[in-house]
Amino acid sequence: MSSDTTDSTRFVRRIPEGEDRERLTCNDCGFIAYENPKIVVGSVVDVAGQVLLCRRAIEPRRGFWTIPAGYMELGETVEEGAVREAREEACADLALDGVLAIYSIARIGQVQILFRARLASPGFAAGPESLEVRLFDWADIPWDDLAFPSVHWVLRAWREAGPGPLGAPRGNPPVDRRGTTPLEAAL
Repeated sequence: MSSDTTDSTRFVRRIPEGEDRERLTCNDCGFIAYENPKIVVGSVVDVAGQVLLCRRAIEPRRGFWTIPAGYMELGETVEEGAVREAREEACADLALDGVLAIYSIARIGQVQILFRARLASPGFAAGPESLEVRLFDWADIPWDDLAFPSVHWVLRAWREAGPGPLGAPRGNPPVDRRGTTPLEAAL
């Protein structure tokens, strides 16, 4: 191969020896570039029975409401990631109560680990990834304007869990055990 070969031409999809599915594999040395799900961490923030939601300032789903959440960074724990995301999106300092839900979203290759949380210090504001941040009573949650199916799921899980001790984390709803239903069909 010539020295000007790019990585994109050196890697091909094939089933390597000892594997059971196609992998992105280097044609030169056989290195396998594993493509694994991304981990999303976030929190349902409870403030005196209201929930903190952020209106997204970025794509995907700009202008729609979500909980403070995002991709984990290397070198942080899931707890640290959830706290960081709330600070970035809602300028909020959180105290985590525990894991509320774990969702598998196979359609987009995500695992979501979502906490129940409360404010550790007063105050919140829109961060650079949010157009606005607000508290909502249950009856006022903008259900038709929520960004993702898992936001619907976790808000319902938060409501069902109530303020007491958390039991086992919730999982995908029975109608979408693998997280394959797009938003429009999930509503």
